[in-house]
Amino acid sequence: MAARWEGEDLILPILLQPKARGDRLVGWQGDELKITLTAPPVDGKANAHLIKFLAKQFKVAKSAITIEAGTLSRHKRLRIRSPKVLPDGLI
Repeated sequence: MAARWEGEDLILPILLQPKARGDRLVGWQGDELKITLTAPPVDGKANAHLIKFLAKQFKVAKSAITIEAGTLSRHKRLRIRSPKVLPDGLI
């Protein structure tokens, strides 16, 4: 499943690499967008950091981002409500 639109919402499949050297959008790996984060995968810290990071990238409030699937997995599906900006190379 690649990124797709549902009305104004962007559905984004993510491959997350926590505890990395830096926070960045790496690019597409197959049908998933690979993202590296410095946060460890402990007590939901990586998920919270991911939401904060993506909120800045898409210029939306943190509350506009929902993890729909994969809360405890590296493979996630996110919904971003009405993104204001699409980062370069994303779509």
